[in-house]
Amino acid sequence: MSRGLPNINKGCIGSVMAFKPAPLVAETPIQGAKLLVIDARFHEAIADELVAGALARIEEAKARADRISVPGALEIPVAASIAIGSGRYEGIVALGCVIRGETEHFGIVSYESAHALMRLGVDRRIAVANGILTVENEEQAWVRARRTEGNIGGQAASAALALIRIARAQIGR
Repeated sequence: MSRGLPNINKGCIGSVMAFKPAPLVAETPIQGAKLLVIDARFHEAIADELVAGALARIEEAKARADRISVPGALEIPVAASIAIGSGRYEGIVALGCVIRGETEHFGIVSYESAHALMRLGVDRRIAVANGILTVENEEQAWVRARRTEGNIGGQAASAALALIRIARAQIGR
């Protein structure tokens, strides 16, 4: 640690300062924020649980959301791109589930949907949160989707809300 710099967290690992990340505070109201929740219906019950978690978190933050559904995870980035083009949303929450099968399709769907969502967020400078589960089996999916367990839907909504806060602070949206 350099002299003259405050030891904020008093946690050094070797010569590298270990900082604790700031908490994501989705409970802090974010008035007027409007998000779009897009869910892939291929695994309907899992998608519904993810959506319930996302919508609850958005409501807790005093934000608003619309919801649209698409057939599968590969359609989510296209729907998101169309929605972003409308200018009506500050953020996108992408939700779905891809379960590994016996073919390469799992890898294609997982990679392409994640990559396209990341590109949308970066290229269009909009909050895009990826809550698409990529798992080995349905049991893993439920552990991650249930609001009483992993609550990935809620976590994805929190991520989108955090990015909206950053956008509002940095670029005045």
